[in-house]
Amino acid sequence: MRLDDEQQSRNVEDRRGRRAVGPGKLGLGAVVIALAASYFLGIDPSTVLGIVSQMQGGGGTAASDPAAPPPADDAKARFVAQVLGSTERVWQGEFQQMGRSYVEPKLVLFSDDVDTGCGIGQTVMGPFYCPLDNKVYIDLAFYQELQERFHAPGEFAQAYVIAHEVGHHVQNLLGISGKVQQAQQSAGNEAQANALSVRLELQADCLAGVWAAKADETRNILEAGDVEQALTAASAIGDDRLQQQGQGRVMPDTFTHGTSAQRMRWFKRGIDGGDVNQCDTFAAAQL
Repeated sequence: MRLDDEQQSRNVEDRRGRRAVGPGKLGLGAVVIALAASYFLGIDPSTVLGIVSQMQGGGGTAASDPAAPPPADDAKARFVAQVLGSTERVWQGEFQQMGRSYVEPKLVLFSDDVDTGCGIGQTVMGPFYCPLDNKVYIDLAFYQELQERFHAPGEFAQAYVIAHEVGHHVQNLLGISGKVQQAQQSAGNEAQANALSVRLELQADCLAGVWAAKADETRNILEAGDVEQALTAASAIGDDRLQQQGQGRVMPDTFTHGTSAQRMRWFKRGIDGGDVNQCDTFAAAQL
């Protein structure tokens, strides 16, 4: 992956080494629920915390003192900042074509746990986006897990993870996330709510592909094998594969992110077409 020509984003906050203050308004119960859902069922913890937070009338307690930028000699943080900078450049252009303004998200580096607008985030959740504070959160230790546990090595696999979470930010800005959340709350059962979550996640995969296509078109960032790295990562974190590995059986009604095949298909659709309009998973008859 070539990032030599990419400027680092100024929107990276370094909270590594700082501990979370507490669960804030959400209460410990909501945090435990989110953690359990994330670890055992593959449910996006930011979605769970966001819904509970709105029901309880507010977000969690975010850190009040400003976070410092990462050290200039931190290669891993520099990589993340360059990927984020690339997403900013691409989505600014895409939103301009839509006649909209792109509001850049913040990306927070943390270790162990972190205060967010959605409650307490922890490393076990993996990377996530909080729609209540417009921030992406990631413990860089996840990249080692991506390589060792999920067997998905490579810089572009790591970039895909960030681009997927930024995809959720794009959905939030476009009002898609809010509509899905409302539909989930009025869904007849959990399976219907989960099915909406799958479409939201697959759309974020597609948007990650659109970013990659546009970034390569203007800056030639892709090298041989990069797309395969992202597809390997997408396949490794499919609901069916994670459930089979974790509990020895697959329960489609509990899927929240999509199968391995679906995640690969929608990322590839995004990167092949480079067109946001091709990412309407909600209108797709078949995922």
